[in-house]
Amino acid sequence: MTTYSGPARLTLVDGTHVSGMASLSTNQRGGIEGWGGTFRPDQTSDDIRNASDGLYLELPYDQIGAVAVTGVRKLLATQLLVSLAGSGPAPF
Repeated sequence: MTTYSGPARLTLVDGTHVSGMASLSTNQRGGIEGWGGTFRPDQTSDDIRNASDGLYLELPYDQIGAVAVTGVRKLLATQLLVSLAGSGPAPF
């Protein structure tokens, strides 16, 4: 299992960039390879709460991966935790 934890930028369908922190890992279950994790945006908005498919997660050094939102939950009054499922090769 490979992991990444650090700064990231989520690009929404409309091209809006959202900065935050990501915690990602690869998983290999029953011969199925994939990756995913969570993203905590620096600032919350309705765009983040309503995001679903067609998004990209950019890590430092121009590493980019396609992601879909699988869930959004409130951490604190002003923070969200977005669950992501990656597709294609992991960018880390």
